[in-house]
Amino acid sequence: MPDSTGRAGRPFKEHRLVVEGIIYRYRAGIPWRDLPEHFGSWKTVWKRHRRYAADGTWDSVLATLLGHAESRGLIDWEVSVDSTINRAHQHGTNLPRHTGGPSNYKNLLEEPPDHAIGKSRGGLTTKIHSLVDGNQRPLVVMVGPGQAGDSPMFENLLGALKVKNPATGATRRRPVRAMADKAYSSRGNRKYLRERGIQCVIPEKDDQKANRKRKGSAGGRPVTYDKEAYKRRNVVERSFNALKQWRGMATRYDKLALTYRSAVVLHAVVIWSAALEKSRLGDTP
Repeated sequence: MPDSTGRAGRPFKEHRLVVEGIIYRYRAGIPWRDLPEHFGSWKTVWKRHRRYAADGTWDSVLATLLGHAESRGLIDWEVSVDSTINRAHQHGTNLPRHTGGPSNYKNLLEEPPDHAIGKSRGGLTTKIHSLVDGNQRPLVVMVGPGQAGDSPMFENLLGALKVKNPATGATRRRPVRAMADKAYSSRGNRKYLRERGIQCVIPEKDDQKANRKRKGSAGGRPVTYDKEAYKRRNVVERSFNALKQWRGMATRYDKLALTYRSAVVLHAVVIWSAALEKSRLGDTP
């Protein structure tokens, strides 16, 4: 019997049950081999997730949901950026890693040489970098090694933001404003936002203030930002709180950054699916 690709072979197991198995695994934080028999063979569930991670299926699903959300006016374009650091379990760190290359990779469907695992004070760790809308719903997610800085990922996150409205065909790439904490304070990030007409809500670091004052008039004007808007930046922190309710996210058990990041994307898919369903039923999203 031909499968969905037209090739002869065993038919695909029901997609819904397999996806539920993937979600269950990450919510419970269990080994793939311990997946309940209700979901069928754990190998099938794992292989489906691995396939969808590599071919960009999860990203395509999220992009489609974001498009429908935009057409219904559900996206709040006041975005916030931040990262959260997670411990990498020993079961996810036993692959060879080449740590000499750049850590802020942009190709989300390519496995980075360091597998987005780095060594920091807490041991082997990984970071989830996220850009969320004003309702704490993820729009863009990336991963990187735990010891890497946040600021270099800022342009990558903003650059990956792209939502196509299926009703109008228009693609939106620019939020109204972008908010982040002092870790993202740099001239480069401010220039990036200014050139794109995006309001910058990022406070200045104390050492940057002192350096600017020391230079006098040559140091430039003081950095100003909307302090009332900055109070709403905590939506990204609350988004991470919801993400870490999935135990497989709070601790990384995956060997590959590709599959770990795709699970974070799947979490975003669940969030946006719920928001669209509430909108369809007429409830407040």
